[in-house]
Amino acid sequence: MADEAGNLIIEETTIVGEQLIGQQIPGAAQYLGQAQLKTFEYSDIQRILRQVPGVSLQVEDGFGLRPNISIRGVSTERSGRITLLEDNVLISPAPYSAPSAYYFPTVGRMNAVEILKGPAAITQGPYTIGGAMNMISTPIPSSTSSGNILFEGGQDNTFRLHGTYGGQFENGFGFLVETHQWNSDGFQDIDRSNAHTGLAIEDFTAKLAYTSQDSRHSFELKLQYADQDSEQSYLGLTDADFRDDAFRRYGVSELDNISTLHEQQILRYSFAYSDNLSITATAYNNDHQRNWYKTEKFDLDGSTSAQDFSGTSWSNVVSAVNTSDSIGALTAADLQQILDGSSDTAVGSIQLRSNAREYVSRGVQLSVDWSTVAGNVSHEVRLGLRLHYDEEDRLQQNDTFQQLAGELVLNDLGLLGNAGNRLQQADALALHIYDKISFGNWVVSPGLRFEDISQQRTRWETRTGSTTDPASRADSNLRSERSNDIQVVLPGFGIQYAANDQLALIAGAHKGFTAPSNSPGAKEEQATNYELGARYSDDTTRAEVIYFLSDYTNLIGECTASSGTGCTIGDAFNGEAATVQGIELLYSTDLAAHLSSAGTTSFPVSFSYTYIDGQFDTDIADTDFFGDVSKGDPLPYIPEQQYSLTLGMENQGWAAYLSTSYVDEVCVRASCEVFERTDSTLSFDLSAHYYMNEQLRLFARLENMTAEEDILGRQPYGARPNKARTAALGFEYGF
Repeated sequence: MADEAGNLIIEETTIVGEQLIGQQIPGAAQYLGQAQLKTFEYSDIQRILRQVPGVSLQVEDGFGLRPNISIRGVSTERSGRITLLEDNVLISPAPYSAPSAYYFPTVGRMNAVEILKGPAAITQGPYTIGGAMNMISTPIPSSTSSGNILFEGGQDNTFRLHGTYGGQFENGFGFLVETHQWNSDGFQDIDRSNAHTGLAIEDFTAKLAYTSQDSRHSFELKLQYADQDSEQSYLGLTDADFRDDAFRRYGVSELDNISTLHEQQILRYSFAYSDNLSITATAYNNDHQRNWYKTEKFDLDGSTSAQDFSGTSWSNVVSAVNTSDSIGALTAADLQQILDGSSDTAVGSIQLRSNAREYVSRGVQLSVDWSTVAGNVSHEVRLGLRLHYDEEDRLQQNDTFQQLAGELVLNDLGLLGNAGNRLQQADALALHIYDKISFGNWVVSPGLRFEDISQQRTRWETRTGSTTDPASRADSNLRSERSNDIQVVLPGFGIQYAANDQLALIAGAHKGFTAPSNSPGAKEEQATNYELGARYSDDTTRAEVIYFLSDYTNLIGECTASSGTGCTIGDAFNGEAATVQGIELLYSTDLAAHLSSAGTTSFPVSFSYTYIDGQFDTDIADTDFFGDVSKGDPLPYIPEQQYSLTLGMENQGWAAYLSTSYVDEVCVRASCEVFERTDSTLSFDLSAHYYMNEQLRLFARLENMTAEEDILGRQPYGARPNKARTAALGFEYGF
């Protein structure tokens, strides 16, 4: 089929679609299309999502390579509590068995972004408490052959190239080839090193499609490949060092690097049985490999080898310096000298870990869309089925170093598997039914989702022998096995009442769910969710205000390396009861429509505001993950208030925009001590566009105009900054 612009698409790539936003969705959903994405030409998903109410972010690297996204107060860490999709296909490396999003699609190549919240997300899973986020890739162009080239260059030796070429023909065939290249030396400086702190990303996409004009059948094949190399570290800074130089990195992190390789294949078939009934079948496969080689632990006296290393996390070192505490015989001053590189360390005292993992995520999904009208009542029914398998295969290695004269010196190359040799797997069956019933001024949307999930983990003993031998996984090396099975039924219900052509009232309730890990004794995360609000829309103005409430019966915390805690990786912790409630406000208009003297110039304004009150409802004994929790303590990394304001000025040949973003300080742990808080932050971005002609556009962007240097995160191991003030110039040419 074709969209309004004539682009050859299959509709399942979108969930709600821009044409459905407004008065037609009984629930909260936002669609960011091409016009919004091109306003600033961001390549960082975190900056894009600032304008969406209800979405919170934990900044880690400043580029948005592995973003930490929360919707309506769910855990931010690695976006592991929201459903992430690309073209309506699960995109996290292992969505069930290891949901942390160590891969995130290259946002600079996306055509649109959808965010679903509340009952509107009942068709997506397995994470339904906060909601779902669907990224929509570039569609096949509508013309016989056309292309587009975007290039930008900026500070820190940064450049980005996005090129597309494709078309569709009268015989029904269509194609698209696309590449996105992104390189930067980074905005941080490593002590005593010329190594950069940036990234190199190569991304390629190809699509083939067939939709004959006289046929009810449609086919699309998508092939996608992404190769990333980034010099990113888990090690942050002490507060004193941050205030002195926020963009410094300690020399002990000089070797830190993550390399990833992602491959995706999607085959989609659609059959329009009639005007009222269509069927879409999708087969998908995602393969992901990653190796994050990074400084992991520090040992006071050093270890005899990498095989029996014992030490403390660098987060404890940073914390000890912040609080003027000691670790063993080393005082805070001693630890500071080690961080500064002015003090040598013992042989084998510094551990670097090769966090090598391979992921598989594959499955088939079927969607049936049926509409009917009986009298003054219409039904739009969607049935969905998904069979899914995913796995995470860890085969990790610890090496040990010492610091001599400020340089890292290798002492012992570890044995393959000495830092983890395990396989996590998950099989899942998901079913959903959703009916949008319209009659008179009412729209009612009952829905039901069912998930049947089976998870297992197998661990093998750390083996001995040559580092080049394959890891042995014979039965004799078996260390432990564990499994967890869960079946859950998730009902949802949304209501919309159109008071008039502009104003609609909405309400909804649904049971939210987060799949548990394979950790024994860990319960699934569940919450009953409610929303109530109003939406207004006319020719020039859109406004929306929604109150939401998530009543958790059990909040789950899962230990990962990125959590920066001292727990065992993979273990899960029950946070028991918690309550998250808040208000989402969205307003946009063109001020020119309200000014009689505006002429040909328009003044678009958009404003979003989020208030969230998230807190524990019970006391929890001290755990390695949550800490010592008292009733009323705040949920980590959820800001109470945040807003985004964008002011624009547009004419026929040019446009300019100013974006303002504010985020409250947050507590990184429930106890919220002085060194367990971030800074509140206020930042400004500016962009300008000049249209040479219909084919050529010039643009400029300035991020963090006022050069703010705030602590936006403290995980995994220390204070982390926002991105430095950065300027870029570019052009876009269509042909």
